Amino acid sequence: MIKVLAVFGTRPEAIKMAPLVKELGRHRDRILCRVAVTAQHREMLDQVLQLFDITPDYDLDIMRPGQSLFDITTRALGGLKEVLLAEKPDLTLVHGDTTTTFAAALAAYYLQVPVGHVEAGLRTGNRYSPFPEEMNRHLTGVLADLHFAPTPKARQNLIREGVPGENIYVTGNTVIDALLATVKKDYHFADPVLNRVDFENRRVLLVTTHRRENLGGPMRDIYLALREVVEMYPDVEIVFPVHKNPAVRNVVAEVIGGLDRVHLIEPLDYDPFVNLMQKCFLVLTDSGGMQEEAPSLGKPVLVLRNTTERPEAVDAGTVVLVGTGREDVCRETRKLLDDPVHYRKMSEAANPYGDGRASRRIVQAILHRYGLEKDPPGEFAG
Repeated sequence: MIKVLAVFGTRPEAIKMAPLVKELGRHRDRILCRVAVTAQHREMLDQVLQLFDITPDYDLDIMRPGQSLFDITTRALGGLKEVLLAEKPDLTLVHGDTTTTFAAALAAYYLQVPVGHVEAGLRTGNRYSPFPEEMNRHLTGVLADLHFAPTPKARQNLIREGVPGENIYVTGNTVIDALLATVKKDYHFADPVLNRVDFENRRVLLVTTHRRENLGGPMRDIYLALREVVEMYPDVEIVFPVHKNPAVRNVVAEVIGGLDRVHLIEPLDYDPFVNLMQKCFLVLTDSGGMQEEAPSLGKPVLVLRNTTERPEAVDAGTVVLVGTGREDVCRETRKLLDDPVHYRKMSEAANPYGDGRASRRIVQAILHRYGLEKDPPGEFAG
């Protein structure tokens, strides 16, 4: 029997760890899975826990108004020390690149508990972009004992940094597991605004922005480009779940608030959000996870950033790294609206991130590593 402690604290982590927690639970004869959440994000985390029916064994509830990276790190580190001392797990699983991820890996290291890093090996090469995620990935990678890389390219990054190849498993990304379990063909939205959108006869652009490095001038340029596109194409509508950060909301309202065919709505729970993604025409985002999710649904993605830690999608042709310049955003959006061949080429490109079986591969890798499974998992080819 192996005791595994799964730790996460934000909505993106919860979405990607949920299918893995469920898969670990299907092996109760050999794995005891315990779940600890920091609640670095409170409300958004709770939405995902409810959707996937996960009740944490530990909830540190660290979120405070106006919290800084110092606050999150110190509260998570102290709280997880107590959890680790109480549980004494054989393996601590962390995910991705959040401050919770780094703090959990550091706490486990201090107590000499092995760390498994899910979604390991993503890199932009710029320690400040995205900030602080890029450095959280590096630091967690140094502390981790097992590395569950989503793609062959992520494995190459780790090997370049000196990680032994036998400690790396290429599994695909668990976000695709979560996505395929959540999308429904005939989905009905609770939000009446979304139910009034004519997805059949209008080309709906799904937009999200939230990155720290895009605040201010870059976001204003993005929204000015969106305004230009809406005014140019009468059949285009925009659905924009607006991040709660006032620095985002104020500029959004100023530049595109009140425009016909622009729907500014509250952030959505994961369930309606991915079903909205399924119905839209294309996606414009500075999010990392959406670069992985949208291609699985056949939706082209314009990435509103200057760097990406997910170059596989650029290479595969499912996303275009646009940047934040007004002319660039407008040009690339118009290209997809005007050129059906270009649109079809992007929408039909193979998704390099997963096939819905990443969680199974990770669990098999853990069982194999601890001598409870004869064979390692077959690798995801990308």
